[in-house]
Amino acid sequence: MKTMYLFWTGMIFVLAATIQISCSSSRTAAKSEQAQAVKQQIESRHYKISVNRMLPMKGPSQHLTSSYSLTIRGDTVISYLPYFGQAYNIPYGGGKGLIFESAITVYSLSFDAKGTAQISFQTRSENDVLLYRIEIYANGSSSIRVTSNNRQAISFYGILEPEEASPTVMI
Repeated sequence: MKTMYLFWTGMIFVLAATIQISCSSSRTAAKSEQAQAVKQQIESRHYKISVNRMLPMKGPSQHLTSSYSLTIRGDTVISYLPYFGQAYNIPYGGGKGLIFESAITVYSLSFDAKGTAQISFQTRSENDVLLYRIEIYANGSSSIRVTSNNRQAISFYGILEPEEASPTVMI
């Protein structure tokens, strides 16, 4: 009776270990596929980061309820980001903040050992020169830091959106 109990206990243990290993390997494969897709999207320089939280230099972190984003399309940046913080020199009426579309003048991309993309680029809005520093992790989560000549720096957090399929034209 005791040997039968030990036999079934051992079988259950082996079965549980086998299930754990197979689930673990499938999760690792899915993470690897996601990391590869994120890397390809970043290297293509066609990606969009949906921003859901901001952290001004002074004040608490704030969740954003509207759909703000930062889009890179080749050599163009489309910045649709809110700004809260101290401004040193702005146009009358406050200007547009970080909402603009402009050409990228300097673009740098590198990956660390864990697959995190380190991106930095410089651009101009109507009234300012801006430096964006972006980190995009292998799972797609992102952080953006914007440094301006005329305003305090501000940080944003969001997620890399999956690449949209190119529209097909029906004639």
